[in-house]
Amino acid sequence: MTNNHANLLPADLDEALLVGRVWRPAPVNGPAVVALRRGRLIDISAHAITVADLFEREDAREIVRAAEGEDLGCAVQLVTAAAAGEAAAGGIALLAPCDLQAIKACGVTFAVSLLERVIEERAKGDPGRAGELRQQLQASIGTNLAEIKPGSDAAMRLKAELSAHGLWSQYMEVGIGPDAEVFTKSQPMSAVGHGFDVGLHPSSQWNNPEPEIVLAVNSRGEVVGGTLGNDVNLRDVEGRSALLLGKAKDNNGSCAIGPFIRLFDGSFTLDSLRQAEVGMLIEGVDDGFMLEGRSRMREISRDPLDLVGQTCGAHHQYPDGFMLFLGTMFSPIKDRDAAGAGFTHHPGDRVSISTPSLGTLVNTVRRSDQIAPWTFGVRALYRNLAQRGLLNPGADRAA
Repeated sequence: MTNNHANLLPADLDEALLVGRVWRPAPVNGPAVVALRRGRLIDISAHAITVADLFEREDAREIVRAAEGEDLGCAVQLVTAAAAGEAAAGGIALLAPCDLQAIKACGVTFAVSLLERVIEERAKGDPGRAGELRQQLQASIGTNLAEIKPGSDAAMRLKAELSAHGLWSQYMEVGIGPDAEVFTKSQPMSAVGHGFDVGLHPSSQWNNPEPEIVLAVNSRGEVVGGTLGNDVNLRDVEGRSALLLGKAKDNNGSCAIGPFIRLFDGSFTLDSLRQAEVGMLIEGVDDGFMLEGRSRMREISRDPLDLVGQTCGAHHQYPDGFMLFLGTMFSPIKDRDAAGAGFTHHPGDRVSISTPSLGTLVNTVRRSDQIAPWTFGVRALYRNLAQRGLLNPGADRAA
């Protein structure tokens, strides 16, 4: 895949309000909040010490658009070097564009992924049974699940019919029932950004990427923007038991977000994301394998605002805001290692997730116990901010 300015960053770059985070080397030795303007990265940490703080401000868009800050260099050079696995000039690295926010995810929000979750469950983690089970389920259900509105009377009738035939599943419950599946994908500060390795738990033998739109939501439940994410998934682990969801989803490097968060404005809105098509390309370095797929947001079964409302509200608050993965319709079934075995990752796979309005998120697949450990958490962040004098109550930022 040829990654260049045209697809690594938004197609309408000059119009986009983009915010992110970079790691600054000595003497800073810590993360900085940056805005992307006219192709340059501008450190705006003096106005918002964290991205979570920025999203609480009523003037967040104006800060990203015009606040003064130090020029850290060319954004195109940074994202291009990161996509190639190379260090950028000056030692700056592009981090995940979120920091203190909780990282939540929604599952089974597309009909295609619903069927694949049921297959995982019935296969009990054995990829060799997937093809046969897929044929059986498609023949048995005989209904276009994409036309079923979750929680509707038609959905409840289908539930009763499936239950009568012994075909009901916990994944059907969250796929067409009234309540969405919302789970904790990863911990604050743990997501990796564009160009970093993503991690697979070493016990997994059946796994895949999940390309998704990710919403940025502040503490008031307001969706302020969107970005791309890879909800790395272990099909065999979750297939053995849904109670292993934590092990299947939350591991070192198992959550990638980036490259930047695009804020909503007059030209980019939630409707832009509702109509987005998310493309994905998997390139195998050891076997030349290549797989492409697309996830069309217009086919999602639950509206993004419904998913936000099921995540936060009177029943649950997020004082630091949250990032919300919206789910994927991409479930790779193309055989890779053996006929009928479907897809699984090989170490070194390169995964590119893209959509024109947000750019491209590129990561390389490794084992989670063989990539860089996660060591810089919230306590380290605040120690670093204190050392840099950014916790001064008199600084130009919201309380």
